[in-house]
Amino acid sequence: MASNLFSHLISNAEADRTALIVPGRGVVSYRELDRMSARYAHALRALGVERGDRVAVQAEKSLSAVLLYLGTLRMGAVYLPLNTAYTPAETSYFIGDAEPAIFVCDPAKEAAARDLCRGSQTKVATLCGSLDALAEKQEDRFETTALSDDDLAAILYTSGTTGRSKGAMLSHGNLLSNAVALRECWRYTQDDVLIHALPIFHTHGLFVALNLTFFSKASAILLPKFDPDAIMEALPSATVLMGVPTFYTRLLSHPGLSAEACSHMRVFISGSAPLRAETHEEWRERTGHAILERYGMTETNMNTSNPYEGERRAGTVGFPLPGVSARIVDPQTNRPLATDEIGMIQVKGPNVFKGYWRMPEKTASEFTADGYFITGDLGKVDRDGYIHIIGRQKDLVITGGYNVYPKEIETEIDAIPGVAESAVFGVEDADMGERVIAAVVRDGSRDIDAAGIEKHLSVRLARYKQPREIIFLSELPRNTMGKVQKELLRRNHADAQDQRNAREVENAR
Repeated sequence: MASNLFSHLISNAEADRTALIVPGRGVVSYRELDRMSARYAHALRALGVERGDRVAVQAEKSLSAVLLYLGTLRMGAVYLPLNTAYTPAETSYFIGDAEPAIFVCDPAKEAAARDLCRGSQTKVATLCGSLDALAEKQEDRFETTALSDDDLAAILYTSGTTGRSKGAMLSHGNLLSNAVALRECWRYTQDDVLIHALPIFHTHGLFVALNLTFFSKASAILLPKFDPDAIMEALPSATVLMGVPTFYTRLLSHPGLSAEACSHMRVFISGSAPLRAETHEEWRERTGHAILERYGMTETNMNTSNPYEGERRAGTVGFPLPGVSARIVDPQTNRPLATDEIGMIQVKGPNVFKGYWRMPEKTASEFTADGYFITGDLGKVDRDGYIHIIGRQKDLVITGGYNVYPKEIETEIDAIPGVAESAVFGVEDADMGERVIAAVVRDGSRDIDAAGIEKHLSVRLARYKQPREIIFLSELPRNTMGKVQKELLRRNHADAQDQRNAREVENAR
């Protein structure tokens, strides 16, 4: 079979099988996906896009967006999805760095897009607009471009919370290998129906959800966004839900959530951010289902998963996927660590990306001599082999020469009655190097103050681990995939400190 990922996703399905169920449009068969994606491939070619060119897309989730993704793969171009929340100033960096042949956006953003691309070779087209109109005029047959496993399928930019965003280059072989592994691990079949409520500019919604669905010849209900009512309505006709932790915490607040409502479901999957153990347990009590948590990255797709059959252990991300090797090492010496020792997670396998776009030095620095990718995540392996994610290395707090792992403190704070969630981070300190700060969100069930939290932690944690300051927020800042933005917490804290210092200076005059 051809190595073009498209051939694996769409070919060999019964033509009349349902591929997508799109609210407001109805059922889309695999035959229709084949024919419509051919039109988009022809449309891209008509606009001058060639094999290997980048196709940048910043558009809302829709059937047209899915077809554009498939058409891009099919004609051998490189798909470059961009977060729809990016401002023109942010988007300009990606356009300048990737130099796409075409930038596809929503019609409302066309004028801004043309300003961004003025003076470059990048053309502008609109989804649910000019590109669709051009596609409608094209033939519905297209000879899929023959490619190798190493040919690029997509570039996804990392979040860039510190420094320059990096474009992770993912090959057709990378994406196919992950679909193969996940189909085996999650027992995916053509009888599955996925509730798809994730964005499709991210690994989770695009590669995990869509690629796995199509590769398994299953179906997906393509919801435009997360909506608890819409998900509850879809449950009786679905078998799988993939979501971020926020999905599950908000669904737990829905009055209709029950074991009976979930009786048709086969599995609930969570990723992109850590799932609190309390959420895991409450979900099991309400629905009778244990959420299956997994671990992946932009650069690697999925690396590990809790077992489909066997204990889905709260607070862990399970075991390496078939074909993937994972190890925990000392970040300084690269020495493999023993059970329950915290160190750097490194992974190796066919899922791991080809490198960072136009950054060969950075790419080389992120791999070990024996080919393992250095994830930047800290973790450990327990005595039963389950992998635990402790946090990002950049979030490690070093205070007075001691390493402080934020997740250890967050776990203790989150267990206090009255606390909804917390985030621990470090800020610069002239004496200790860094000092520990905790941001806490109350759940409203009872009064809880800093003194109460400090009292609880005083007998649970060593003194150097205890926060030197506790601040209360109405909510923690998160990105679109539900990850807490600790860099933003650090910046906000620094800004607040600057304002306090300015007031003190003013008052002293």
